[in-house]
Order: sequence, then C-alpha cells, then structure tokens
Amino acid sequence: MNSRTILLTTAAICFLLIAVALYLQHVVDLLPCPLCVIQRYLFLAIAIGCLIGAFSRKPKVGAGIGLVAGLAGLGFVGKHLYVLAHPGFSCGIDPVETFLNKLPTATYLPWVFQADGLCENATEGFLGLSIPQWSAIWFVILTATMLWVLVRRQR
Repeated sequence: MNSRTILLTTAAICFLLIAVALYLQHVVDLLPCPLCVIQRYLFLAIAIGCLIGAFSRKPKVGAGIGLVAGLAGLGFVGKHLYVLAHPGFSCGIDPVETFLNKLPTATYLPWVFQADGLCENATEGFLGLSIPQWSAIWFVILTATMLWVLVRRQR
C-alpha cells in the first residue's frame, strides 16, 4: 500500500469514530464529557493531518500532524482512564469544560463539540470495554499507523 491509501483510510476511520461518538451521544444518550470532546477534536486533527498528507507531495508532514494528535490523544485518554479507575476523582464541571463550551466550534456545532457529561459516567461498554478503553485502543492503532508512515520508505 502506498502512503496516500494509508492516510486516506486512516482519515476515514477517524471520521467513522466521530460518527460512532455522535451516535452514542444522540441515539444512546451518552453525553460527552470534557475529555470525550477533547478526544473528538484529536480524532479530527488526525483525520485532517492525514488528508493534508494524502493530498500533498509530502505525506510525512500530514503523518507528523497525525502523530502529534495521536500522542496527545493517548495522553487525554490516559487521564480519562485514570478518572474511571479512581471513582472519587472527577473532572465534572471545571474550567476545562467552560473553556471547551466557549470555543467557536462548540458554539456553532454544539451537537458535536459541547461537553455536557461527567467523565466518571463513561462506564457504558461495548463488547466488554468502556468507551474510553475503545478510544485508547484506537489512539494506539492510529498513532502506530502514523509512526509507520513516517518511518517506512515512501512509495
């Protein structure tokens, strides 16, 4: 596979993951917490980086953007998993939520980017794993993919 195909596939996966998050929010009524919304932004950043790389002459630039976003995603999902593992710890209504909800993207697209839930409530699962655990798995896969695109010989 060439880099363009890998980057386009990765972007499609990221958009699909955001679509699943929207399904969980609007159909299943799982309100996103601040950490969930940050993860959405980072999945979107990976997708945008991949699209930049796929349609430019330097795919490694886009993969680099995706790698940075993926590493940030691993950090935020790690914090989310920490919150779930320590029930007394909360990230509920805090300055991060206020900041996120005042961003232009949350103002103009609240159905995608507004944080209304509590991080410790993200325990609903699918196939035995919580949503943050699935997010962690995907950030690992996407980050490894971006790293692979960066280190392999370009075709």
